[in-house]
Amino acid sequence: MTGATVIRKSMGRVAAPIVLAVLGLTLILGTPALDIPADLEAWLYPIGRVLLIVAVGWAGMILLDWRLARELRRADLKAEDNLAARKIATRINVLRRVASVLIAIITLSVALLAIPSARAVGVSLFASAGVAGLVVGIAARPVLSNLIAGLQVAFTQPIRIDDAVVLEGEWGWIEEVALFYVTVRLWDERRLVVPLTYFIEKPFQNWTRESAAIIGSIFWSVDYRAPIAEIRTKLEALCKASKNWDGRVCVLQVTEAKGDSLEIRALASARNSSVAWDLRCELREKMILWLQSEHPESLPRRRAEAEVRSAPDAGDQTRRLAAE
Repeated sequence: MTGATVIRKSMGRVAAPIVLAVLGLTLILGTPALDIPADLEAWLYPIGRVLLIVAVGWAGMILLDWRLARELRRADLKAEDNLAARKIATRINVLRRVASVLIAIITLSVALLAIPSARAVGVSLFASAGVAGLVVGIAARPVLSNLIAGLQVAFTQPIRIDDAVVLEGEWGWIEEVALFYVTVRLWDERRLVVPLTYFIEKPFQNWTRESAAIIGSIFWSVDYRAPIAEIRTKLEALCKASKNWDGRVCVLQVTEAKGDSLEIRALASARNSSVAWDLRCELREKMILWLQSEHPESLPRRRAEAEVRSAPDAGDQTRRLAAE
């Protein structure tokens, strides 16, 4: 994109603030030259200053948001290994919102200072802000804490856009990091909305903190007669045949020996959490089908021991009665 194109697009985006700025300058420069009453002039001149200040702040907000949005579009979140892209996207999303709020606050403050009457009201309010200021501060504490938490998330990044997380017993992906809250897209397409402070104050699981690759575990209960060595060989064959396996980890272990069965666990790796879920379900189903077909005696069963006693014959009973 050439420099001229960038300038043309920038001017198109700030067309409305430019019109507002021209109107403000017209009032500032034209009011003294006009023969109008002093009372009206005292109103028009501050209005022109306010319009000019608002136009500058509005234009700055639009241009900054446009620039950050361009950087955000460069982050390829659909890539297989998108860790760097998720870092950039998370930081830019938070900074866009924080910068917009800060510019709006600064613009409003400067605009109020441009109005003499408003400036006097502000001084009087600050002078009598004792208890009221304390009440407002307490009421604004959640807002300020979430705002600060947003800055912490942007720079320390305990979570990022598209991270796979487990919190409050739910599993999903970070869909949006807003100014005061985070939206988590759960596995069943529900949305869990969580305050930003949650990720600073409470523990949670982040499955993609350093890499999207993850190891999944699959458990089976089998009989003591199950051929563990053959099951291990079959697991390796199933992993190699699966498109969901990434080729890193494929392990079978006997994790527990219960009273009537063995518990075996398989560990298999995949490139991300969604694929790992599919791989776990695939291996679980195929292993059960193989055991049913090739080793049905390996399926778990309950054993019972029965003792059968034969009834005494009539001769034994007659001899017992005669003895008595």
